[in-house]
Amino acid sequence: MDKNKSIDHQLRATWQAVAKMYNEQAAKHNSTMATAFALLNIDFTEGTPSTSLGPLMGMEPTSLSRLLKTMEDKGLICRTKNPNDGRSVIIKLTDFGKEMRKVSKGHVYQFNNKIREYITEKELDSFFKVTETINKLITDKLIYNNINNKAV
Repeated sequence: MDKNKSIDHQLRATWQAVAKMYNEQAAKHNSTMATAFALLNIDFTEGTPSTSLGPLMGMEPTSLSRLLKTMEDKGLICRTKNPNDGRSVIIKLTDFGKEMRKVSKGHVYQFNNKIREYITEKELDSFFKVTETINKLITDKLIYNNINNKAV
């Protein structure tokens, strides 16, 4: 199969380009795309329980712990006890974290607005429908449900 016609190749190549672009922008602020993504997933006013943050970001607990430690060291977040459950922690944005969240949000808006200058609403609707279908097929484990375990 021609790699340019392979769905997974196009998804991977596009995501790698987007990730590289976001990391280049984040580096200008002494940050990373992962940090920016975390800032965007932490509730601006109330904070977010640490146990909810991993699933929101699709991160494993170990990776998330390292990221949160780095963010805390940089003064972007602070941890407070969860008043509803003393066993868990709420991750809250510091003033600096809120400022950097606004910067991250601005980059996301800029990216989306620029793409919308070149892609019609109809094309975007199709794109979202396709990605939604791919995600559902994967989530529902319908891609490899009847495979015979032989090499393709």
